[in-house]
Amino acid sequence: MPLTDSKVGFIGLGLMGAPMAANLLAANADLIVHNRTAKKCADLAELGARVAMTPGEVGQEVGAGSIVLCVSDTPSLEAVLCGENGVLTELVSGTTVIDMGTSEVSATRRLAAEVQARGGRYVDAPVSGGETGAREGSLSIMAGGASADIDAAKPIFDVLGGMLTHIGPVGTGQAAKVANQTIVGTTVGIIAESLALAAAAGADIVKVREALMGGFAGSRILQLHGQRMIDGAFSPGARAATQLKDMRQAVDLAREVDLSLPLLSKSHALWAAMVEAGMGDLDQSGYFAFVRDTNKSRS
Repeated sequence: MPLTDSKVGFIGLGLMGAPMAANLLAANADLIVHNRTAKKCADLAELGARVAMTPGEVGQEVGAGSIVLCVSDTPSLEAVLCGENGVLTELVSGTTVIDMGTSEVSATRRLAAEVQARGGRYVDAPVSGGETGAREGSLSIMAGGASADIDAAKPIFDVLGGMLTHIGPVGTGQAAKVANQTIVGTTVGIIAESLALAAAAGADIVKVREALMGGFAGSRILQLHGQRMIDGAFSPGARAATQLKDMRQAVDLAREVDLSLPLLSKSHALWAAMVEAGMGDLDQSGYFAFVRDTNKSRS
């Protein structure tokens, strides 16, 4: 098995993290898990994972192995690494820290420097592919870090992903993820509005989507999210509130690098309006319901 005798820590067992950790366990890793809500560790513990009470304990147990972080946002990442009983309190020289969540570029570079100052390696490796990709081990991984550090993390990436791209130095993986989430956020929005427009004009949106999939407008987002919009299947694979967080990070990065991006700004404002309307726990495809309800309120 590819990870036999490899000590791997995993912190963050949410919609993405839990199936990712399960795949590492299935690859025969010596897995140590931690989650802020401890009961989320139970299923993995039954399968043979060890449970750590704190992030620092993960660092202590892993030794010079690898620690995968898959937490919800940058403040959570900072708390897991630098907070009381954080990973850095027990980090062993030679440990490879791999952030597979979606985190701010500037914070990524700062946290990487702190890990490196203690003798560790740091790789930012956000992913695309959603819960399905996490479960199937087919995620697209965008990695930032030194080549030697990417090589150290590659056995883990081979289990979790179907495609690994080394973007560049630390922080560039997260920059690529910003681009990914900007495309996803704006594309989900325009697909929802376009299907709503076609429906209002009397078209069958099942047929509309079928036709669009055969032309230049065809995309993975139209294939998956478009079908969810048609089905009204808005249980979250990825929450609208998380999409808003990612769009906010994109807006902040654009400000840091002094770029004017009006389409991004408008899309960010619309995701914010959806969340403010109480729809933040819907799937991203729930943007279709937001468009529908906004127009109902106008009539």
